[in-house]
Amino acid sequence: MIYYTGAMFPHYRGSLFIAALSGQGIIRVRVNGDTAKAEDYWDFGARIRDVAQAPDGAIWVLEDGGRGAEGRLWRLTPAR
Repeated sequence: MIYYTGAMFPHYRGSLFIAALSGQGIIRVRVNGDTAKAEDYWDFGARIRDVAQAPDGAIWVLEDGGRGAEGRLWRLTPAR
């Protein structure tokens, strides 16, 4: 899980990004004071082992690599 502080996705600053092993995706949780609400879910079709923020604000996603998955490393950036 990460607490996003980067500049690449300014509208996600202050959100939590949670890797979902059994859910096979990433969950974004919006934090507002002492409350939190799941806002987005992105299905990768593979177990997600880890999520991290790159120095430039990109989001790194690591697939688990088990049960036939390729174990890929994804670098997420905004669509152009």
